[in-house]
Amino acid sequence: MGSTTVTMTSILSPTSNETICHTLYNHRNQARVFMPLIYSSVFLVGLLGNCLALHVIRSNLKKLNSTTLYSLNLVISDILFTISLPLRIVYYGLGFHWPLGEILCKVSGFIFYINTYAGVNFMTCLSVDRFIAVVLPLRFAKLRKVSNVRYICVAVWCLVLAQTLPLLGMEMTNTERDGYITCMEYPNFEKVDYIANILIGAVFLGYVIPVVTILVCYSVLCSKLRLTAKNNHLTEKSGRSRKAIGVICCVSLVFVICYSPYHIDILQYMVRKLVSSPDCADLTAFQVSLHITVCLMNLNSSLDPFIYFFACKGYKRKLLKLLKRQVSMSFSSVVRTSPEGSSKDVIDGNKIQLNSSTFATSERLTERRSHRV
Repeated sequence: MGSTTVTMTSILSPTSNETICHTLYNHRNQARVFMPLIYSSVFLVGLLGNCLALHVIRSNLKKLNSTTLYSLNLVISDILFTISLPLRIVYYGLGFHWPLGEILCKVSGFIFYINTYAGVNFMTCLSVDRFIAVVLPLRFAKLRKVSNVRYICVAVWCLVLAQTLPLLGMEMTNTERDGYITCMEYPNFEKVDYIANILIGAVFLGYVIPVVTILVCYSVLCSKLRLTAKNNHLTEKSGRSRKAIGVICCVSLVFVICYSPYHIDILQYMVRKLVSSPDCADLTAFQVSLHITVCLMNLNSSLDPFIYFFACKGYKRKLLKLLKRQVSMSFSSVVRTSPEGSSKDVIDGNKIQLNSSTFATSERLTERRSHRV
């Protein structure tokens, strides 16, 4: 995304020892094309796919269980996340310019981050729920009761709120020397005290603990399913275990691929910031890499519907029904708007079918009469 030849310049602020870097947004021309395209795709696929998932879950609310409840909260967080994207699309389309003011920047950033980490936490809850259901169904059965799961979901939302509320107290916009107003960019937080320690703590709480939990739970779950399939030939023949293991691996892979680059990127830069003082070139490289890794992280909300398609029979059935209905509607509209000659062909074809069926019926009646005689 960055230019191949970037001139790195920095000046020392006369009022402080803080270095001001002027090359942070040199990739503006590339970003204003590619980033709106990526975010628009995420918005359309994520919103439509997750709204369909919400419709499927709502139709199954009578059979409410722990998995359904966690899935419902995950889908809601994905929908709220995608709703916050249009403002970001406008921001990137204008070349990192935010003309909507500080308050709207804070609100959009708050919605953006709260639903990102709500999604991470509910995916973690789903992995633990599946682990308990298969590996420890008796010992921790209480944790899977709907009444208790409701409290867990409320606790997750409260935890995420506590993680993201400090954002509202920070100044999130900054007027650059070229007149552009940036919103929710890392350099805007450089002035915050102990920013490196805060972000390292956020990475461990919001990524390291969830990813370790998910990978441990799903690894044990996969080994348990394999063992069950070996001991039960009917289960092995049905292929259910293989399908379940495939879905688990897919969920884990999507999570790791989408979330790891962004958090590793932040972690390595914050550690370097504590150990040494990165220069303008380092900060510019970090800024460009953040824009790329944030895009990758946001892809997760549009990839979840594809996982639902392969993992959930109800979701697959509803989607195929909608597609068939759309195809049939398109076909009927083509027939209605077809030229006169084509419509005559259709009518003539129907007449031929009717005539042939009538002829066949008359032949059968004649045969019956001849048998009677």
